[in-house]
Amino acid sequence: MGEKLNGQTDVTLDEKGRISLPVSLRKILGDAELIIKPSYYEKEKSLWLFPKNVYQAMLDDYDKNTDILSEKDRIFRRRFFNYKDVEIDKAGRIAIPQEYREFANLAKDCLVLGVGDYIEIWDKETYRKHYSESNETFVSASEEISIKVKKSKTGNQE
Repeated sequence: MGEKLNGQTDVTLDEKGRISLPVSLRKILGDAELIIKPSYYEKEKSLWLFPKNVYQAMLDDYDKNTDILSEKDRIFRRRFFNYKDVEIDKAGRIAIPQEYREFANLAKDCLVLGVGDYIEIWDKETYRKHYSESNETFVSASEEISIKVKKSKTGNQE
């Protein structure tokens, strides 16, 4: 997968717990095997959809850089390995497991967000609240990144 997943699309969760992935994202994903998992971040009640090879590379990197005896790593590992395989059906839909729909509070109206190497799936109202509550943090982080980029372009590495 060379091209990045991006964009934001409103989708509807059907009565069988399925959403249609946007055509633009399906084209990039192609016939990739996919996994779905809850977000690592407790405050972000969203689901993450990864191409399996991308997620496997993350797991491999994690395995190389962790201490299996560390309590922090054991907790993180439980979150890291909490995923399920999903498939895109002929109609371009994925079925979202019930426990994951409950975690993310998915109702009828949802959002699909392409975020580079993966896709986030949000309940539309939950996302709206999260976005408005985190806007100040986003602006602050954007300013910080902008300063770092400017410094790196000028060679100023303070």
